[in-house]
Amino acid sequence: MKAAIMYQPGDGPHYAEVPSPVVANEDEVLMTVKAAAIKHIDRGQASGKHYSADAQQANQAKVIGGDGVGLLADGTRVYAMGVSGMVAQQAVVEKNRMVLIPDGLDDATAAALPNGVIGAAMGLRFRAGIQPGDVVLINGATGFTGRVAVQIAKHYGAKKVIATGRNPDSLQALLRLGADEIISVNQSDEDYLAQIRTIYSSTPFDVIIDYLWGHSAELLLASLKGRGAFTHPVRFVSIGSITGDKLQLSAENLRSVNLQLSGSGLGSWTRQEVDKLFNEILPEMFQLAADGGLEVDTVTVDLSEIESIYNIAISDGKRLVMTMN
Repeated sequence: MKAAIMYQPGDGPHYAEVPSPVVANEDEVLMTVKAAAIKHIDRGQASGKHYSADAQQANQAKVIGGDGVGLLADGTRVYAMGVSGMVAQQAVVEKNRMVLIPDGLDDATAAALPNGVIGAAMGLRFRAGIQPGDVVLINGATGFTGRVAVQIAKHYGAKKVIATGRNPDSLQALLRLGADEIISVNQSDEDYLAQIRTIYSSTPFDVIIDYLWGHSAELLLASLKGRGAFTHPVRFVSIGSITGDKLQLSAENLRSVNLQLSGSGLGSWTRQEVDKLFNEILPEMFQLAADGGLEVDTVTVDLSEIESIYNIAISDGKRLVMTMN
């Protein structure tokens, strides 16, 4: 079969002929892959830079991709997590990590959507405990997952969604997707803090979903700092670190506000939460997308073009999806 294989960390994937994967036990099944998205986590694991990458397998050749959409032997169309790499014509997948795809949802959208849902809904539901009527700020909302988070927050009943980001055109597009207010991070720290504090004084944030971390998260936390009086409770959930893996957090800042600080990512979820992801959340979001209530943009490219497209930046909140023919 044809696949995108990474021979060593730092090298790009190669379009190559490789042996078909083999099912190892009764909990696995072979799938004919139709589409697989290329996500940040795939790049990080393939390069060995993501915290979930297996250091012992860092120098072993491997087919890239962690999930995708395809057909089972009986023709059933599913989204699934891979045991073997998914950017390939065939893959071994886990039986208990599959979701049926509703009619009316194309393969590329079905392949792209789950990572965005995982990066948005898991944090909103299980770490932020979002409730109808909450005010939600999404820091770094112009990326693929941030755009999904804006829509899911509104679907879960948020009264107001505030979105931050760099790209002015992408920020404007978020207003159509459900954001009630947008804030550019391309301004001075003083102006940014003033704008955040003005909004917070009139509609205090209940939830902050953060995809940036780094300096912008420092500013957000600074904007919440209290002065010794009672403060509004805020649930701050870190999901990404696009602008930096570390920040400085003032102890006074932390003590002066009613703040719940947590993270949402691989390793932070319970088995029960992951079960709900596959049994409840993903089926609901697939159907919502099929009904036109959840929009994502994709750039689809044939598997044979993986070597030329892999390192090209995909802008405007779109997701790169490889299709297998």
